[in-house]
Amino acid sequence: MKYRRFNKIQRRKISIFLRCLMISLVAWMLIAISNKYTFVVKSSIEYVNIPEKKAFHPLQADTVQVSLKMTGWNVLLSKMKPTVSKIQVDLSTLASRNFIVFSSQLGFINRQFPADKQVVRVSPDTLYFDFSSQTQRKVEIRVPTNISFKKQYGIIGQTQTNPQHVTVTGPSEDVQYIDYLETDTVYGTDVHTDIRTVVNINRKQRTNITIHPAVAEVTIPVGELTEKQIEVPLHVRHSSPYTSVRIIPSKVTITALVSLKDYGKWTARDFEAVVDLDNWTKNQVKSLPVQLIKAPEFCEVVRIEPQNIDFFVRK
Repeated sequence: MKYRRFNKIQRRKISIFLRCLMISLVAWMLIAISNKYTFVVKSSIEYVNIPEKKAFHPLQADTVQVSLKMTGWNVLLSKMKPTVSKIQVDLSTLASRNFIVFSSQLGFINRQFPADKQVVRVSPDTLYFDFSSQTQRKVEIRVPTNISFKKQYGIIGQTQTNPQHVTVTGPSEDVQYIDYLETDTVYGTDVHTDIRTVVNINRKQRTNITIHPAVAEVTIPVGELTEKQIEVPLHVRHSSPYTSVRIIPSKVTITALVSLKDYGKWTARDFEAVVDLDNWTKNQVKSLPVQLIKAPEFCEVVRIEPQNIDFFVRK
């Protein structure tokens, strides 16, 4: 196959054409990203300025569609890294009516966004609410954790929160089912000292309740752990149908990770190990597995020796 050869003038013309094409493309892109476009994002709702002594139920979903006017560059970034934003909604007008209109709050909502992003519309434009009786209740705080520790370290005591309880205010039919509230998860990596932090109380999408206080101080005691071996006597369950029951051995050795400072605190009285003769009666097993039914908090049982024991019974 023959290839067409271009002379010097033709090559120069092609080079000039390609340069002009590239310049035009760059100019078009600059114009495109500098123009304003309307981009729709999904936003969750956070209610503020809730009227006192008034409980409410939203009659629609807790997410809305927000139309933002912004440059093409911001649109491109938003598409590359989509996020669910959050907007605050002012409920002060609910003192005199049962609905709020977003078009009357655009100024308040725009102050929650950067200057290069302008909110032009929120859909739906109107939110409706149903009012009910309001009640208060004190509930405990629980702290979820996601912590990894240095080798031979771990939690050695009860997690403490200040305060221990918070006051929940809201509709009676919702508050009565709240037995506790969790904080945001406490994270840690290679931890070897006590954790002290302040975390928010997690509403878990309950937008129509208020929590006081909204934050809590959390202290998680962390310390060095060491292995301790404790000899524990075995108890036999469901032995009454038999004249005598003999188990070999009559004790087991429990190896547990315990706090170094509490090493001498735990004794055999803090553990309880049993074997159940129902395993032999129902399943005809040849040896009985050892079950640990009592152990102290913050003692991690590593192993039990032996795990199965022999037995003799006389009817």
